[in-house]
Amino acid sequence: MESPNAQPDPSKLRRRANMLVMFTAGAVLIGGLIGGFLPGWLPEDAGARKTALTLIGFPGDLLMRMLKMIVVPLIVATMVVGVSSLGDIRKAGRIGGRTIGFYAITTGMAVVTGIVLVNLIQPGIVGASVPADVANLPKSLREPKGALEAMLDVVRGMFPDNLVRAGVDMNVLGLIVFSVALGAVLSTMGERGRPVLRFIESFNEAIMKIVHLIVWYAPIGIASLLMARMGAAGESFWRVEVRQLGWYMATVLGGLALHALITLPLIYWIIKRRNPFTYIWGMAQALLTAFSTASSSATLPITMECAKQNKISERTAGFVLPLGATINMDGTALYEAVAVIFIAQSLGVELTGAQMVVIFFTATLAAIGAAGIPEAGLVMMVIVLTAVGLPPEAAALILAVDWFLDRFRTAVNVAGDAIGAGVVDHYEQRNTAPAPQAAA
Repeated sequence: MESPNAQPDPSKLRRRANMLVMFTAGAVLIGGLIGGFLPGWLPEDAGARKTALTLIGFPGDLLMRMLKMIVVPLIVATMVVGVSSLGDIRKAGRIGGRTIGFYAITTGMAVVTGIVLVNLIQPGIVGASVPADVANLPKSLREPKGALEAMLDVVRGMFPDNLVRAGVDMNVLGLIVFSVALGAVLSTMGERGRPVLRFIESFNEAIMKIVHLIVWYAPIGIASLLMARMGAAGESFWRVEVRQLGWYMATVLGGLALHALITLPLIYWIIKRRNPFTYIWGMAQALLTAFSTASSSATLPITMECAKQNKISERTAGFVLPLGATINMDGTALYEAVAVIFIAQSLGVELTGAQMVVIFFTATLAAIGAAGIPEAGLVMMVIVLTAVGLPPEAAALILAVDWFLDRFRTAVNVAGDAIGAGVVDHYEQRNTAPAPQAAA
């Protein structure tokens, strides 16, 4: 069984991914060098200075507009295709139920790890002397509601009374719930649902191609945003924002390490009572490929081969791993949660418990639709930001390091797939083992 997102030529995709990383790293380097000198080059007149910064940041503004433009069609297409790819949910059977359940639990655990860690470390507050001005933020962030009313609003938002209005208002959670329900229903309709599914699959493929184009344009926009940010901030950029960015990267990498080296191995050991690191070492080739390609789909053939060498049955590997490459994104979900809360902290916004719940559900569900392509988490982050009312433009600074973190979170995504295959195969082998013969 192949993933619907699987790529036919992993080596070609690896070369493209490496080219994209070099392009992005070069753009960050050039943008940083020019941005470092920019404050001294800008005119002293306030009006002329503002105009110059606007022109410098214009390509970056276009990038953010592109990302926001793609949010609604991306949610609907990827969610419907992702859920329907599971097949008829009524016939998923034992192996399907266990696989989906394992992936849902570990993704949720990854998000919780990220939320706890970012709230403990508070990287967005490091080095900040006063909270940022939040006058331009939505009223819901400036004047949060009470806990009960906020939670009821979260539930109401999951069931929008008008889908068109939900799209206009960027009610991300409502769009996700509807899309998941539509994909599940279409999966049960057999041939009657195929025409609609074929249309949405083709639409999803077209959206993915647009995402690819945006990703290739992203380095130009990132360099532009970095220069504009450094020019506007002046000396405070190095004193405050770089420190915050360093702590943010440490928080993301720490969360990924905790999930990959403690949470997942612990689950494996509890269930199988075997050394998890021996199993993970057997998956080393897949993890290194994931790191080099930043694509779980491109890594899939190697992941399946490594799993078979680790004595995972072909039946289990053929079902669990392609499904994981489609819907299991532990690293991406953790990263999104950390990124959104970091941005709120850097803006001086104190998120309520209800908003944390929105982040949990949105990051977990959005990870299902995070296609296994490089930088897909970048687009998904805009979805989670929108869900809690934070401006996507505030993500400008962390875009400069997203290309670097993307490789680590992809490796964690593949590690989650591999552990899932080991756990599910354990139960499958136990259930199919012949019963012992009774003594005569």
